[in-house]
Amino acid sequence: MDSDNSRDEVVRFRERLGLPGIIDVHTHFMPERVLRKVWAYFDSAGPLIGREWPITYRRDEEGRLALLRSFGVRRFTSMVYPHKPKMAAWLNGWAADFAARVPDCLHTATFFPEEGVERYVREAVEAGARVFKSHLQVGAYDANDPLLDPVWGLLAEAGIPVVTHCGSGPAAGKYTGPAPVGRLLSRHPRLRLVVAHMGMPEYADFLALAAAYPQVRLDTTMAFTDFSEEFTPFPAAERGRLADLGDRILLGTDFPNIPYPYAHQLHALERLGLGDDWLRAVCHDNAGELFGV
Repeated sequence: MDSDNSRDEVVRFRERLGLPGIIDVHTHFMPERVLRKVWAYFDSAGPLIGREWPITYRRDEEGRLALLRSFGVRRFTSMVYPHKPKMAAWLNGWAADFAARVPDCLHTATFFPEEGVERYVREAVEAGARVFKSHLQVGAYDANDPLLDPVWGLLAEAGIPVVTHCGSGPAAGKYTGPAPVGRLLSRHPRLRLVVAHMGMPEYADFLALAAAYPQVRLDTTMAFTDFSEEFTPFPAAERGRLADLGDRILLGTDFPNIPYPYAHQLHALERLGLGDDWLRAVCHDNAGELFGV
């Protein structure tokens, strides 16, 4: 029933704004055994979670795809990420197959600092990858690892966005935070880095990086929701910057691994009071321009 209610709410939201659809840049589709392990970690409230985190959309792949499409999500991603070496290339193979059989998914790829990383990233780019995922918290690696320098250069040159979990929420990692990302961007200023979760909890610092680097964007994943506001509230003093950077904020949700209905993320954006044009840009137009949709 919750999903039915949420579907109706999402449709009303789209219709009110006159949106042709929604583009969600932060959704997770993974090999089934990997996703089951991710869900088990959330169920156990592991150390990178630190709190109860129920999975709202725990259903099979076809059910999750059908639900997204019923919401009117016309493009989405299969955010995959390795937590150890010798995993990324395998995930990239799976994600390429997934994108081939699910054409409304933006072909997603990932990487890890290891021997051969430049080779398999180049192969993914040549195979048509349109977005990459980098998870500095789960992967526990430094964005400035020398092994990754040619990768960042390749992706910057190709203009392919990299959705990067680099903020220190929900739990800080050894290599999270704005400082290492600032060092990365100083070397690769043209990198289309998409800061996941608006960089929570270091919102202000990551907004400042976006202001300084025109190719940096932020995704809204879980930001502004009741769940996040309870522990990492967005600073009211930064709300004006959300408006100023309105052309570089992209809708992300973390579907299906969210502890509330999909519609709540949209309502959380709406109640910021930044206007319908801002909402249309965030929920569709900005990502549409970035990915040529």
